[in-house]
Amino acid sequence: MMVPVDLHCHSNFSDGLLPPQEVTRKAAERGCKLFALTDHDDTRGLALAAEEAAKYDMKFLNGVEVSASWGKYTLHIVGLNVDPANPVLSEGLASVRAGRDDRAQQMSASLARVGLDNVLEGARKYAENPEMISRTHFARYLVEIGAAKDTKSVFKKFLVRGKPGYVDHEWARMHEAIEWIRAAGGVAVLAHPGRYEMGNETMRVLLTEYRRLGGEAIEVVSGSHGAAEVGRFGRLAQEFGFMASCGTDYHATGEGAREPGLNPELPIGCTPVWAQWLPEHA
Repeated sequence: MMVPVDLHCHSNFSDGLLPPQEVTRKAAERGCKLFALTDHDDTRGLALAAEEAAKYDMKFLNGVEVSASWGKYTLHIVGLNVDPANPVLSEGLASVRAGRDDRAQQMSASLARVGLDNVLEGARKYAENPEMISRTHFARYLVEIGAAKDTKSVFKKFLVRGKPGYVDHEWARMHEAIEWIRAAGGVAVLAHPGRYEMGNETMRVLLTEYRRLGGEAIEVVSGSHGAAEVGRFGRLAQEFGFMASCGTDYHATGEGAREPGLNPELPIGCTPVWAQWLPEHA
């Protein structure tokens, strides 16, 4: 069974390929009833997405995905139902974006040392928003020049810890990301926790601290999660008292597990984060 809810999608205002209107239209045409655009560290595509959602009578939530550092880990924290005009959130996101260009230059220099020259110049061709140059833009260019067969393969060979192109970077601290989201009236959701390469004990430490700092939900169903991870994080959500969210994490057709708009049901016993906005599907 599928639920008509998608609370994690990207447009070309960050590292998606499609404009906000097209991503929103895709979700609506697949029967979505509640949709959130959650671009990385930027809210400037939200008005366009909201306008498109209204054409289809689809409920829309302003969202954002904030890049955050916790120890040696980079986390992503989705903010749902945020006020994009809130100055605390706006200033925080601007500070995160400011560090992206420097990281990109370091990534390009690292790749040049293994014979891959001018990758930053190539990656910029894929970045509609020049402030939001990301690893995904690098990955698309590396596929274009034949360094890997697809973007998934790029992240096995490059751009991740221990591989060429990886650069340690200090994002917002986890507590700052949560504070910005809450200041803007939003709900903080830990995105795709199954993607963080940490053991069970470290994950439990993370969830304990995340809860203490004001995190209210975790993504249980994600385009990054298989059935085992859905079950695991469904149990952890219930144990720690988190609401459960779902999202395709759509970036582009062919780059992820699902198209935007629909997600599998949550495990029995989970409390949907969307119950407050779409109670008829909670």
